[in-house]
Amino acid sequence: MAAYEKKTTAGQHNGLPAPVQAPQPAATYPRTRLRRTRSSEWLRDICAENRLSTDDLIYPLFITEGTNVNQPVASMPGISRQSIDLTLEDIKASLDLGIKAFALFPVVAPEKKSPNGEESYNPDNLICQALQTIKRAVPDAGLIADVALDPYTTHGHDGLLENGEILNEETVEILCRQALIQAQAGADVIAPSDMMDGRIAQIRDTLETRGCKNTLILSYAAKYASAFYGPFRDAVGSGDILQGDKKTYQMNPANSDEALREVALDIAEGADMIMVKPGMPYLDIIRRVKDRFALPTFAYQVSGEYAMLHAAAQNGWLNYESCMLESLLAFKRAGCDAILTYAAKDAARTLS
Repeated sequence: MAAYEKKTTAGQHNGLPAPVQAPQPAATYPRTRLRRTRSSEWLRDICAENRLSTDDLIYPLFITEGTNVNQPVASMPGISRQSIDLTLEDIKASLDLGIKAFALFPVVAPEKKSPNGEESYNPDNLICQALQTIKRAVPDAGLIADVALDPYTTHGHDGLLENGEILNEETVEILCRQALIQAQAGADVIAPSDMMDGRIAQIRDTLETRGCKNTLILSYAAKYASAFYGPFRDAVGSGDILQGDKKTYQMNPANSDEALREVALDIAEGADMIMVKPGMPYLDIIRRVKDRFALPTFAYQVSGEYAMLHAAAQNGWLNYESCMLESLLAFKRAGCDAILTYAAKDAARTLS
């Protein structure tokens, strides 16, 4: 027998004791009445398997140029593009509601967009100014900075485009520069949402070697080529300019096993946390990721999901508040540790 070969005997699995299966009770009515634990509010609360709190909420914010600028996003009721000063006030109000983390997305002026997205690594760009201003004013606010080129490119893609192809290695080089200036400007978490292969490892190495070793990476590891992103692209101004689609780098909605491969690679490359995007249509992916890797797992309740809730509520077809809270609780039940949601303030007001 080889030196390291293990015997497998009855009751063992790979040399270890087999898991003990708990005996299943013979539950029969009327001795067992499952309605008993639902009969009053305090019983329902004490028996609840999952809970939603403001600690679970991450509030996405759209930041635009100027001062005292508030531009409502028509396809996202209650959401606006705001200048840095108003964004800061919004964050302060959200902190008072118990929201502690914020994801920042820039609305880049058309004249600052280019085919190669050079503005993305300008250390004085809009997002860096916002990070510096907010971190100085409210140092306890958790700031998450998006890393991708689509707000900065004239073609609307998350990477460099050449002859109809998104270039991987060349894009990753720019993403590293973008991530570094954001970390240096005050981002607590760098969130690559581009879906280029190998970018987590190179961003991690860049941060480690340039004095940002404590900056976390939240990887959009399982980001699908979804039809639910439309209102977001309206908000950041990339929807009308997008050339083609993003199916050569974002994931096929038909695939589940592939998501686990993406997540495994990003964890091996140094990701601290994992994102699944969109949220509600991909609860099965969230559950598989959490069960397999037991890493902090987030979901993004994307703009289309948010807009649908509001549209139905405005037509009187459902109750917005009840359905919004139910949808967020579904993310917790699926295994989420946190949820990016445009309904964060609505949820926080209700929960408090």
